[in-house]
Amino acid sequence: MATQDNAGSYLIAPMPARVGLTRSVTGFDQTGAQIDLSVVEERPLTIYLNAQEIVTAMTIGDYPEYLALGFLRNQRMLGDDDVVTGVDYDDELQVVVVRTARQTNHEDKLKKKTRTSGCAVGTVFGDMMEGLDGVVLPATPVRTSWLYALSAAINRTPSLYLEAGAIHGTVLCHQDRPLVYMEDVGRHNAVDKIAGWMLDEGVGPDDKILYTTGRLTSEMVIKTAMMGIPVLASRSGFTAWGVEIAQQVGLTLIGRMRGQRFVCLAGEDRLIRDADPAAVQDEPRKSGRKGGTG
Repeated sequence: MATQDNAGSYLIAPMPARVGLTRSVTGFDQTGAQIDLSVVEERPLTIYLNAQEIVTAMTIGDYPEYLALGFLRNQRMLGDDDVVTGVDYDDELQVVVVRTARQTNHEDKLKKKTRTSGCAVGTVFGDMMEGLDGVVLPATPVRTSWLYALSAAINRTPSLYLEAGAIHGTVLCHQDRPLVYMEDVGRHNAVDKIAGWMLDEGVGPDDKILYTTGRLTSEMVIKTAMMGIPVLASRSGFTAWGVEIAQQVGLTLIGRMRGQRFVCLAGEDRLIRDADPAAVQDEPRKSGRKGGTG
């Protein structure tokens, strides 16, 4: 497990002991013995943009304002020239209302949507995928020493995943330092929380790395590219369309990061191999389905 110093190095870190994120449930194991198990809570959150209801997402309930802002930005319902005048959250109604200085209407966009392969079933609205045509990411170099350091730090950070499982994590990083670690029942929610934090704090994407515990699917690649982040890494594997989109937009895509090993399927020319893999503590190979984070 991570030390408190490791968790304290984050700007935002998981809070597995936070009240309301998990609940204790009594069950029975394979021998018939009674056990108490900590399981993740999930609840609906309805997002409004001004007076228009946009979506109801299933979420663990933390950082609802960041989730709403990030979702709307990643769906291109909030543009670069939109001025957010308020973000109001009602805990009793489980509603977030994002208000902008100008009137918005996304009725046509809401009629066209694509269900994605994300866990907890993500949804991509309107022309989000078509919007990638104009995306060109910066050719940011990536040191392999950073990747090894990030993997070691993130995998040892106390988290809801280690506490209860059934959760995905996404971490915004700069070089070898993890900055913001968000978790949720769907990896798309975790990414949107990071996008919302970046928008709220005015943090630029050009020199950042996004780390996810989930698969590198088309949705993950699209969202990362739309956020302007040039590097996406994961312990898990790839989908073919995710790789194709990463190559199209110039995203460095790194998967199967376990111990000494990783695979880069896009942007390999940006890797600076400044670390000897033999000097990195390895993880044992596993047979069958890996990790349970897909």
